Amino acid sequence: MSLLDQVKTQSQITDSVLVSFSMGKDSIVTLDLCMKYFKHVQPFFMYLVPGLKFQEEALAKYEKHYGVEIIAVPHFENADFYRYGSFRDADYSVPRVKIRAIYEALRQDTGMYWIAGGEKINDSIVRRAMLKHSGSIDEKRGRFYPVMYWTDKEIKQYMKMNHLFYPKFNQELGFSFHSLAGKELSAIKKIYPADYQRILKFFPEAEAGVLQYETYKKSGEK
Repeated sequence: MSLLDQVKTQSQITDSVLVSFSMGKDSIVTLDLCMKYFKHVQPFFMYLVPGLKFQEEALAKYEKHYGVEIIAVPHFENADFYRYGSFRDADYSVPRVKIRAIYEALRQDTGMYWIAGGEKINDSIVRRAMLKHSGSIDEKRGRFYPVMYWTDKEIKQYMKMNHLFYPKFNQELGFSFHSLAGKELSAIKKIYPADYQRILKFFPEAEAGVLQYETYKKSGEK
């Protein structure tokens, strides 16, 4: 079986695809594969906080490289954060939003039905069960999984062989920013202080987790 079997088969179903793009390694490879095998490709990026400079600079480089505009949409978890007061005051006027609603809005706006993602069968037990049930082409949910059977090693090899851009912030932080955990925000505070302050404007109580993490880290170093 070739690692390209999935995306080749998927490209026979449609010539248009949306790509869920987080700027993590798996989604970078997924986007590159889709650019090679589909005629029309529309990436979208889900943000926790809008307008973070380190993310916007990286997204701009991908837009320039592939000659495409990346749609930015709020992460579906944001609605619950705002509604139930995670890292901020609660606001019950904010409606709950499910990821399906975001997908449907993107489909309506673009006229594209299929959505490709970087999920891999070896990511977790839960993901293995989900992907084994759906296969690499999930007709019911309109999802494609081009790198479903790839290993982390193969993802890294593909990136190296194809000279794919890996964001500087991922290298410096050691992760793709995807949560408001104290450990992650502490790294952002150190490397991107202006963006850290912007995060606190939206989620002011997240600073408590950062202080707690930094306190425990210092006590552990003694």
